[in-house]
Amino acid sequence: MKKCFAIVALFICVGFSSLAQSETDDQSNNSRSMVQKPSRDFLMLKFNYNGWANSPDTIKTKGLGRGFEGSLSYDFPIKKSHFSFAVGIGVSVSNIYLDNQTIAVKDTGSAAVARFIPETDVDYKRYKLTTTYLQMPLELRFFGNNKNRNRGFKAAIGANINLLVGAHTKGATSVSSAKINDKVDTRRFLQPWTFAPTMRIGYGNFSLYASYNIVPIFKEKSGPQMLPYSIGICLTGL
Repeated sequence: MKKCFAIVALFICVGFSSLAQSETDDQSNNSRSMVQKPSRDFLMLKFNYNGWANSPDTIKTKGLGRGFEGSLSYDFPIKKSHFSFAVGIGVSVSNIYLDNQTIAVKDTGSAAVARFIPETDVDYKRYKLTTTYLQMPLELRFFGNNKNRNRGFKAAIGANINLLVGAHTKGATSVSSAKINDKVDTRRFLQPWTFAPTMRIGYGNFSLYASYNIVPIFKEKSGPQMLPYSIGICLTGL
C-alpha cells in the first residue's frame, strides 16, 4: 500500500514540473478561456478497489473488494493562486469478499468479538462484509488551469471524516436451485467514526484516487485491528 502512495506522489511531482509549460499554453488561449465558465469540481464520483491493511494471515479475502464514493463539494478558491480549498458531504459503500470464511457477529456478552471462522454448515458462493459511511471530504486542491478545470493537470490532498451508518454480512448460496441470501445487519463491533487521509491526481475530469484509514475498522478488543484502504478512479465536474 505504501508503494501505491509513493507512485501517486511521484506523479504529482511530474505534474508540477510540467506546470510551466501548461501556464504558457493557458496564456496563449487566454481570450478563449476567460469566457468559459470555470468548473468547481462540485460533483465527485469514485470507483474503488478496497482492501484491509495490517490483516492477519488467518483472514482470507477473495478477488477484488469493490467500493463506491459519491460526494458534493463546495470549492473556495484561494485568490491569485492555482489553489483552492473544498469541503463537502457524501456517502461511501465498501464490499470485502471472504474466501471460505464467515464472520461470527452473533456472539453475546461484554467479551464478544467479531471472529473470522471457516465455512462449515453452509457452502457460500459469495460471502462479504458491506459497510456504508456518511462522509465529510476535505481537500486542498491544485489546478494547472484555473480558468477551466475540465482541462489541465490537477492534484489534491485531503481527508475523509466518516460516520458509520450501516453494516452487514451477506452470504449467497443455493438450495435445490433456489437462491438464498443469508444477511445479518450489525454495527456492534465496528468503529462508529473513522478518519482517512486522501490523495488525488489527474487531468481534466479524470483522476487517480487513493485513501488510507488511520483508524481500524473494528473497535479495540472487538476484532482484528485492520486499516481499510481504497485505490481507484475519480470522475469530477460541474
